[in-house]
Amino acid sequence: MPLNMQQLLQILPNARPVAGIFLPALNRAMARYKIDTPVRVAAFLAQDGHESGQLRNLVENLNYSVEALLAKFSRDRISETDAKAYGRAAGRPANQQAIANCVYGGAWGAKSLGNKKTGDGWLYRGRGLIQITGLVNYIPCADALGLDLVNHPELLEQPEHAAMSAAWWWSTHGLNELADAGRIQDVGSVINTGKPGRVPHGAAERKALYDRALKVLA
Repeated sequence: MPLNMQQLLQILPNARPVAGIFLPALNRAMARYKIDTPVRVAAFLAQDGHESGQLRNLVENLNYSVEALLAKFSRDRISETDAKAYGRAAGRPANQQAIANCVYGGAWGAKSLGNKKTGDGWLYRGRGLIQITGLVNYIPCADALGLDLVNHPELLEQPEHAAMSAAWWWSTHGLNELADAGRIQDVGSVINTGKPGRVPHGAAERKALYDRALKVLA
């Protein structure tokens, strides 16, 4: 079921500046990965809309304050010393590159994300509509889409690849099936936490976007 411009803007009104670019990219991506019923499309657009600021942010924002770093990440991912050195504070922006290399690198990053080289955390930070993160995800995504994402991860910042990578990740993680079953919170949980059964960040917005999309697509 192809999406039209009116529907897209009713669901994601803040996407207006980029809607013309994203509409065909989304339709191609959804068709390829069988996101092809109202509940699947509604769930997909709701999650994409939340993760990307309604299609406007295609690369991860790591502009964390010191306090947010200490609250969000465990000390094996970023030490208190590093959080205080790199986090946003009064009169000082966050050092986003250093933050990425801490929270997506080191022993945790090597084990969980396949980021084994110094700098991989920043290089393979979240990109695309669903925030493909880490070499463990960039490599199979590259294979599926026929792109050299290992050497050019920034390709996922292009609308066509941002949409297609999101639909690929969606399909490979069984999210069509979760959407079919009405397990919308679990869809967000898999995307945000890596597994179902948890309350994802932004759960209320994800659900509100889903409910709106269902009404528009009915």
